[in-house]
Amino acid sequence: MEISFTDRELDVMGVLWDQGSATVAEVRDVLADELAYTTVLTVLRVLEEKGYVGHQEVGRAHRYHPLVERQAARKSALRRLTRKLFKGSPELLLTHLVSDRKLSEEEIRRMRKLLDERLKEGES
Repeated sequence: MEISFTDRELDVMGVLWDQGSATVAEVRDVLADELAYTTVLTVLRVLEEKGYVGHQEVGRAHRYHPLVERQAARKSALRRLTRKLFKGSPELLLTHLVSDRKLSEEEIRRMRKLLDERLKEGES
């Protein structure tokens, strides 16, 4: 299943992932920009229609909660990015990431360690 969010939807999902659940007012309070209550409500309803969030009625309010895990969204977004911008090649993506940024020695060491661990998994 491909999971796809607009930037605004991702902002709202970030709040839900961090908080576990939230009302419209709580989401609005966490987001830095001044969004209208109705805008946040609309985004949450769209996310619910897409099957990404659910809600429970708590008194007069709805408490929204994520139905997709952040990790699943990351994997889906990375697959889509790799497919659309890097011709489906994880190697091209990694090459771009490593050569286009000023990575610290520590970042490079951690990446190398991850790659070494992945190679060892493949050998078992």
